[in-house]
Amino acid sequence: MNAPERDATFLLDEDSGEQKIEYATDTKVSNSGTFTFNKEDHTAGNLLRMQLLRDPKVKFAGYKAPHPLINSISVKVQTSSSNTSPIEALSAAIEDLQNETDHLQTQVDKAIRIWKQDNRNEDEHDGMGGY
Repeated sequence: MNAPERDATFLLDEDSGEQKIEYATDTKVSNSGTFTFNKEDHTAGNLLRMQLLRDPKVKFAGYKAPHPLINSISVKVQTSSSNTSPIEALSAAIEDLQNETDHLQTQVDKAIRIWKQDNRNEDEHDGMGGY
């Protein structure tokens, strides 16, 4: 079969020295650059783009996937001044996403704990042991 191995879509090829993120400074537009994320898709691209656009120091953020069979995305970032580089803006966006994810995990864990406690109390009161 011609299809690549399934793990080739998400595991980096360490033997060939494949890097997760590559950065290229844009020579035509000031304060901008393009990040290439290997083994990522629209999910990560859209999350990064939206988080970057929340930053008032970011003038432009966009992403593209070159082809459906190529497992990479390119994220272009332009900052509004030379005081903040695209690398700093992307680092801040990733950190903010990590914090949001941690907060979401905490809230889900708390809701599950409360739900279990409430259901345990209901099981004790109905006399049927939850059946």
